[in-house]
Amino acid sequence: MSDGGSTADEARLHALGYAQELRRSLSGFSNFAVSFTIISILSGCLTLYGFGMKTGGPATMIWGWPVVGLFVVVVGLGMAEVCSSYPTAGGLYYWAAKLARRNAPAWAWFTGWFNLVGQVAVTAGIDFGAAQFLNAFLDLQFGFAATPPHTVLLLAIILVVHGLLNTFGVRLVAILNNISVWWHLFGVLIIVGVLAIVPDHHQSASFVFGEFVDRTGWQTPVYVFLLGLLLAQYTLTGYDASAHMTEETRGAATAGPRGIVTSILVSLAAGWVLLIGVTFAIQDYGGELDSSTGVPPAQVFIDAVGVGTGKLLLLICVGAQLFCGMAAVTGNSRMIYAFARDGAIPGSRWWHRINKRTRTPTNSVWLAVVGAFLLAVPYLWSYTAYAAVTSIAVVGLYTAYVIPIYLRVRAGDAFERGPWHLGRWGRPLGMIAVVWVGFIFVLFMLPQVYPVTWESVNYTPVAFLVVLGGAALWWVLSARKWFTGPKVQGTEAELAAVERDLR
Repeated sequence: MSDGGSTADEARLHALGYAQELRRSLSGFSNFAVSFTIISILSGCLTLYGFGMKTGGPATMIWGWPVVGLFVVVVGLGMAEVCSSYPTAGGLYYWAAKLARRNAPAWAWFTGWFNLVGQVAVTAGIDFGAAQFLNAFLDLQFGFAATPPHTVLLLAIILVVHGLLNTFGVRLVAILNNISVWWHLFGVLIIVGVLAIVPDHHQSASFVFGEFVDRTGWQTPVYVFLLGLLLAQYTLTGYDASAHMTEETRGAATAGPRGIVTSILVSLAAGWVLLIGVTFAIQDYGGELDSSTGVPPAQVFIDAVGVGTGKLLLLICVGAQLFCGMAAVTGNSRMIYAFARDGAIPGSRWWHRINKRTRTPTNSVWLAVVGAFLLAVPYLWSYTAYAAVTSIAVVGLYTAYVIPIYLRVRAGDAFERGPWHLGRWGRPLGMIAVVWVGFIFVLFMLPQVYPVTWESVNYTPVAFLVVLGGAALWWVLSARKWFTGPKVQGTEAELAAVERDLR
């Protein structure tokens, strides 16, 4: 905190009303690394690859990726511009409060709850995918059958490990996030390279770019294609982590926005290469889709390059997914910490507590872990639960992403730009982002398979009704009387006193 950059960052944070409670030790690259790791193309692309094979097939996966990617870049640009103005861990809900012309506390309250639900869901989705892939490897290696109880058990173990790392290994987490960037990039190159060189047979270009498959039961190509966009939209989430980590990043007003945009662009390019490479290597579409491992990409690897090399490629994916889940817990806990700091979560005093030794919100870490586990438990009786969890993540996160962008559009010239901004493009790009998110909000609430039964229902609307319905009821009955939005922690002297107590 002695260097000029940190002093400027602290001054800006004080101007926003907060003390420097978290340790500001992340570089711009580390900030980018957290978002890139949470996006994790080796997690999102491959854990939903089986969903994509059934919901539109290769044509939807390959062409849906750049279509969704274009709109995600627009959303990311809008978020980055606002992030530059308000570089604080509260991120989205803080932005909403500052940008709203009226009813700022209500805007902040609901933005925060959408973000909280989305963050918990994306953590659940990431670590659930890691559990599925790890279960597939253990099945192939040791005969540990890929069953729902085994997968949920592995999920619990993975979440506990990620909770422990974020509690006791804070410096290690930062190092692992940096390593994760190279693991993902070299992992994609290795997987695509091996799948391009080793197999004796590859699919034709017409199959990869034009084969449409519908195993949803709907038999309505346009609807199925749109449902299939979930693969890309879910993968390209989580980059708000760069905003949530700004209180721990040096040069936050520029490093945070760059982290958001760069993580999207790098993931967009590498993810498309990965999807094309895996799809070219498909040997037996039906057999791989219905693989006993429960993970179609694992069967693609084995059929294409043999059991030994296939398991090695599978381990590369598992490693990337574990990195991803670890970073997701980090980002999720910072959002919980910031929201609790402003009194918006039951038991806020407990969740806002800082571990003085590590300067991290330990209690928030474990709330993120437990919440993610509870959200994934329905997989024990619902085979569509994973797709529902990913839908919850997309709807929750993107709604929270776009509310501040919408408010920025409404603010027009009154918006106070930070050092990183879009100039005259801010409003038109913001309007495009709002329309797109409104569209996917409805789309991913809809049924994904037909006929709709209790076992196949998309429980995304139910999850939002329970959590956000509860938040709305709490707002009407109580919170609107006392929640004033992001709190100012005190005067300069009081903020300095808080910081001294933590040193």
